[in-house]
Amino acid sequence: MSTDIHPYSLDVPQDVLDDLWTRLERTRLPGTVPGTGWSRGVDFDYMKDLIDYWIHEYDWREQEARLNRHRHFKAEVDGLGIHFIHEKGKGSNPMPLFLMHGYPWSFILLLRILPMLTDPALYGGDPEDSFSVVIPSILGFGFSDYPNEGGFGFQHHPKIYDKLMTQGLGYERYGIEGGDWGGFITAPFGYLHPENLIGIHLNCLFPRLGDEREPEDKDPDILRGLGLRWAPVKPKDPDMLRYWKNVERYWIDEGAYCHQQMTRPQTLAIGMTDSPVGLAAWIIEKWRAWCGWGDDFEKLFPRDMLITNVMLYWVTNSFWSAIRLYSESYYHPWELPPGERIEVPTAVAAYPHELAPIVRKRAERYYNVVHYNDYPEGGHFAIHERPEEMAADLREFFRPLRTNN
Repeated sequence: MSTDIHPYSLDVPQDVLDDLWTRLERTRLPGTVPGTGWSRGVDFDYMKDLIDYWIHEYDWREQEARLNRHRHFKAEVDGLGIHFIHEKGKGSNPMPLFLMHGYPWSFILLLRILPMLTDPALYGGDPEDSFSVVIPSILGFGFSDYPNEGGFGFQHHPKIYDKLMTQGLGYERYGIEGGDWGGFITAPFGYLHPENLIGIHLNCLFPRLGDEREPEDKDPDILRGLGLRWAPVKPKDPDMLRYWKNVERYWIDEGAYCHQQMTRPQTLAIGMTDSPVGLAAWIIEKWRAWCGWGDDFEKLFPRDMLITNVMLYWVTNSFWSAIRLYSESYYHPWELPPGERIEVPTAVAAYPHELAPIVRKRAERYYNVVHYNDYPEGGHFAIHERPEEMAADLREFFRPLRTNN
């Protein structure tokens, strides 16, 4: 079966923008507790300043034109529209690489590393290490569709992406890389569809890949926190105790958004679909919290970039479909069968300020890890924060695998 692909340009209808500006001008803000800053969520004064900038200085058409400098396409695979960027590598034999983002990201977070992968010689690298890169808006995000029926969780994404890469773009074999949900998706990708994968590169390894409890921990009378039901009650291994303590801290301090998106997404989606400022507050608070840069986060994410990311959710009305990735995966879970792992050669780039920093022995439990690097700096958005380092890691990992391509 052929996959229909055609060039695509971002061109948001003016009436969508006009409606947005009207809503921004009519923003109604709540009160705030003085002196709380970011400790109770988004900082009130920051949001007031951001709204003013959004109305009077931000220019979507300028950002749209910049994004359109890339080669955008739209494909239809099994009745679903998939938006993606496809940039060919500059070397003599570029390797295809499928690069996946997460939530509340969009494809723009992967654009900084893109030229380092397609044209390594420009950055002091070897042109033989070049990649032809495909960056999708993952299903449900931005300009990509999501199926209307329920039950389509993260485990169902790889089949669509594999058809795009093989049937649509003609790549017999290719590599994949992901962080956040993109990293999560590498698991069913590698387990269910390994035949076309050269290798897997990931920089984020979340908890829900298998049941890690001891038999005595499975007593139905033990209370389990949402998101920790796979965790041992008292890990005996000190490294695993440290890992699960970090997971616990994440769920307690940062996980409220996730609980809501997993269990009651429709309620939240109605509010965020009606209020651009509410949507921006919901998303930008996480970009600041997860990047690890504190009040300097706009040095990492310029204000225009922050707003453009929010705009990609707003102008496509895709917040509700994006967070369905949480609820469909929660109500229709998938995990690796006990004792099995992904045998595709895998690389792990571990960063200390990840939400739950990766522990090597845990990665090796689930993946055939043949390349592993612990980096001294960097966090959840490492692919944007430290793109030179990530690009070098990707080149190093895939270099010996290219001979099998």
